[in-house]
Amino acid sequence: MKKIALLFSMLFVLALTSHLKAQDYKSAIGLRFGYPISISYKTFLTESNALELYAGYRGYSGIYSYFSVGALYEIHKPIGEVDGLSWYYGGGASVQFFTYDDGYFFNDDNGSFGVGLSGVIGLDYKFPSAPFNLSLDFMPTIRFGGWDSGYYSWGALAARYVLK
Repeated sequence: MKKIALLFSMLFVLALTSHLKAQDYKSAIGLRFGYPISISYKTFLTESNALELYAGYRGYSGIYSYFSVGALYEIHKPIGEVDGLSWYYGGGASVQFFTYDDGYFFNDDNGSFGVGLSGVIGLDYKFPSAPFNLSLDFMPTIRFGGWDSGYYSWGALAARYVLK
């Protein structure tokens, strides 16, 4: 945990001392390999502020499944030593629609609805000579409603194609 805190502290200091452009692309679409696996669309609203929209599905052996839709507002800060690399932080919200086998959860309801509030911190890289973007992030989330209310945290790797 101390190594992660040190890494993000170093990234924060580097971002404060950098005067480079925060991003090298306008919009990108691809997959977010996290929990759940999602389709991701990121677009920059300004030079350093982005909106990421995602929709994903997760199922487990016929016992339960859910569909999640969410949005994150992200503030990007460049890391001056590497072209195309930035770190970002932000927050957002999501909605989950659950279905599950009522015999497994001992109730008469086959579905539920939940809302999540999330924070996000991560790294974003745009390849200089190719139309691809990668990001790696950590997203702590608090869910309200549904059968799995509580605190969760996930990491994800997103691979996106940069749109012209």
